[in-house]
Amino acid sequence: MTESLLTVEGVHAHYGHIAALKGVDLTVRRGEIVALIGANGAGKSTLLMTVCGRPRASGGRIQFDGEDITRLPTFEIVRRGIVQAPEGRRIFPRLTVLENLQVGATPAEAAHFEQDLERVYALFPVLAERRRQRGGTLSGGEQQMLAIARALMARPRLLLLDEPSLGLAPLMIQQIFRVIADINAQGMTVLLVEQNAYHALKLASRAYVLAAGKVILSGGGAELLADPQVRAAYLEGGQPTAKPVG
Repeated sequence: MTESLLTVEGVHAHYGHIAALKGVDLTVRRGEIVALIGANGAGKSTLLMTVCGRPRASGGRIQFDGEDITRLPTFEIVRRGIVQAPEGRRIFPRLTVLENLQVGATPAEAAHFEQDLERVYALFPVLAERRRQRGGTLSGGEQQMLAIARALMARPRLLLLDEPSLGLAPLMIQQIFRVIADINAQGMTVLLVEQNAYHALKLASRAYVLAAGKVILSGGGAELLADPQVRAAYLEGGQPTAKPVG
């Protein structure tokens, strides 16, 4: 069995008195794409942010490559190789494409900058064409490409992607998912939060279904894509009916 890179054990997280995560268990093995699917408010984005240390886990443990990172500050977690492309892109709109990528490269060694820049330009040729253009003037799809490219410039060992297809046209969604498949084929481990369950499950090695801060189903991507409960809840417009595992 492939070695685990990220292990989330019984993790709880709160926003004030509101429990957002309620004992989540999750494993990401080296070289996998693992998808998190679920309705709005299920806790998917909160789980990614908790892995990054904001919010801090209020219970449980998070291990990365065998090290307990539960209490580490976010900058130390990034230094260890966990990097997130956040929901809503959050690029720097007044900075150029190149300047955004330079900011992303801050945690990495400067000696690798030109090599890494060529890599992301090869993945996203439009960014090379627009490298002197301000990020805020790009289309939504181009901004999403920039957000992923900026994360890659930090040389992550685990890439966290939060809703990369949000608000994009179908053709652009297909392009973004092709790039995710490409970087995974090059060896990148990916933890993917995605409301487009069909694309996420089709791409993922394994997947978890979250509801109300708990994992209610898990399995192979193809297995969950064929699961009648998952199809009814997330692929055909229904509501989740699965019971919590265990």
